[in-house]
Amino acid sequence: MRIFKNILLAALLTVFAMPEMQAQKLVILSTNDTHSQIEPTAKGMGGILRRRAAFDRVRAENKNVIVVDAGDVVQGTVFFSLYRGEVEYACMDSLGYDINILGNHEFDNGLDELAAHYRNLKSTKLSANYDFSGTPLQDLFESYTIRDIEGKKVAFIGINVEPAGLISEKNYKGMRYIPCDKVADALAHYLKTVIGVDYVVMISHIGYDSIDAGAPVDPTIIAASRDIDLLIGGHSHTLIKPDMAESHVTNANGKPIVIGQNGKTGEYIGRYDIDLATGKVEYSQIAIDNTLDADAARYTAMNRWLDRYRNGVDSLMNSVIGKSNRTFVNREIAAQNWLCDAVLDILPGVSGVKKVDVVIMNKGGIRNDMPKGNVTEGLMMSMFPFDNRFVVMEISGKDLLDALNVMASRGGDAISRGMKVEFNKAGKVTKATLNGKKIDPKKTYVLGTIDYLANGGDYMTPLLKGNRLFVDDVKYGDHIINYIKNDLTAKGKAIDAGDQPRMYEK
Repeated sequence: MRIFKNILLAALLTVFAMPEMQAQKLVILSTNDTHSQIEPTAKGMGGILRRRAAFDRVRAENKNVIVVDAGDVVQGTVFFSLYRGEVEYACMDSLGYDINILGNHEFDNGLDELAAHYRNLKSTKLSANYDFSGTPLQDLFESYTIRDIEGKKVAFIGINVEPAGLISEKNYKGMRYIPCDKVADALAHYLKTVIGVDYVVMISHIGYDSIDAGAPVDPTIIAASRDIDLLIGGHSHTLIKPDMAESHVTNANGKPIVIGQNGKTGEYIGRYDIDLATGKVEYSQIAIDNTLDADAARYTAMNRWLDRYRNGVDSLMNSVIGKSNRTFVNREIAAQNWLCDAVLDILPGVSGVKKVDVVIMNKGGIRNDMPKGNVTEGLMMSMFPFDNRFVVMEISGKDLLDALNVMASRGGDAISRGMKVEFNKAGKVTKATLNGKKIDPKKTYVLGTIDYLANGGDYMTPLLKGNRLFVDDVKYGDHIINYIKNDLTAKGKAIDAGDQPRMYEK
């Protein structure tokens, strides 16, 4: 009898202790760089309904759950090309996001459209180092938010990437950037010493690493920090697994701080279990795969709502406009060669400039792969989704060489046929020829590109010195679609290109 009573007492103690134990724990779920991936990817991962199911499972099992997003919710599929964010932002509300920050692609349609979406977004919107005074986004953002959870104050801060050279200047006009490394720990220190919070969580869209030497990144900010307790990252599309060394960085106090990031397209969710008594963080990830399908099928109303948008997307994804002789991986050489050569063919007819010497494009502008076989209009829209326009300019050989040096310093970029560029390990051009002749610094060349680069994007400031002969008013992706239809398919030609690099380290 005594044994039975002891067992019963232990069971009762366990039951009554559960709420108190739960009260000492906060679960943060995070996404980043989901890039308009409403449906599962070609790998069978991700999908917005599965993500909702994953969130709801965790909420059902835990008392204190906060869901955050680290930016770049949009851009990357035809859902954004057609509906300009209407689907993605409505889904954020349906999934119950609590906090979000901006990515660079949130600016792709300009501040007015962004403000129109963000005014209706229910989540708390954070940005500590973008000053939106006098812009359409004024008063929509907070530098930080504090959540009182079971007697502990947990602060969240949003830290954003340097826009210059990354975002088209016209798309953030009037916004002031404050260097992220000057703000992050200073704000965390203020929150702890003046406001008296217990923990500071930094949500970041500056990236785990950068191709730009010396640029502040998540690990360098944590290494210099004393008051940030957890960093949830985005922007660099880094898939940081919990067992990787990259998941912890030692701060200025010698304390290991967890840094997490989930790659891209919503294939994983980050999970951070914080012991509110000790501050210890346990980092894990949830795979968004077909094991969630049964739960996802319960969201019948949301599924019916999505069908309205799927119909438009499916019609374009099923509209065949040509064929490709090979698979083109979006950032690999063959895709870059094909794009630049296509633009070189397109520009004389579009611009009226009879002879364009060379075309420069950014490899980051090719957003998706092109498979071998049928090519659809929807696929091409997803490959070239940006609202950029063609520009033709006269440029001196000196400025052209300076632009090539910028490209070389970033590991090379896309140039059209006839041009070859060699650069050394230091990222400096050692030889540049056009049709077998050295680029003459004193000669004038006719260059074709897009307005993003012509306006100094991707750090291409030498192009600002060019004399513009033509600026288009049609999106360049539309021209590429028409080129495939009328200049290739109608003439019995398929999409193809060589994979020999035109810019290479030697």
